[in-house]
Amino acid sequence: MKSATPPNGHMPQQPAPEREFTMRFTSTPRGARLARRLVSHRLNDWGHPYTAPANESLTLIASELAANAVRHGHVPGRDFHVRLTLGGGAFRIEVTDTRAEKRPPASAPAADSLAGSGRGLLLVAALADDWGVSPRPGAPGKTVWAELRVRPEGRPHTPRMVPDRTDVDLLLATASLLRDGAGLPRREGASHGERRP
Repeated sequence: MKSATPPNGHMPQQPAPEREFTMRFTSTPRGARLARRLVSHRLNDWGHPYTAPANESLTLIASELAANAVRHGHVPGRDFHVRLTLGGGAFRIEVTDTRAEKRPPASAPAADSLAGSGRGLLLVAALADDWGVSPRPGAPGKTVWAELRVRPEGRPHTPRMVPDRTDVDLLLATASLLRDGAGLPRREGASHGERRP
């Protein structure tokens, strides 16, 4: 589910969050992986264990938004910013990059089973209660955000539209393979950890 960007292009003022985590990351695949891990660790510190549905959902959402910031929002020499908040019974994750001209589509794109990428926003739309895009305040760029409401015991609310379980499993497996670089040809003679040209 996606909310429309407000007419004035700015996000409505949010009340002060109960908890907040913010950090800048290098606009590289390594930065995206680090963002995902730190979001998961922070959620665990806030009482939502690694295997809790809220932690798993938000970690995957953070991973997809950070990967998109690196892939589509990268500007050489500029970092991306992650903000995770908890307030009013909802988690909100925001990923801000400095590239304003490459905005996500107004709604999650249709799944193409043959495409090697392009499923990240489908995952975000399936897992989040709400998501959207807004201009970066005070500077060029954009913020892609997602919200997940949670019950007091840490379980996320049931999404309004639940995707078929096999579709989600397929998307998760594909996202994991793409994120970890599985299936990419290795250069002969390259050892683990060596940089590719």
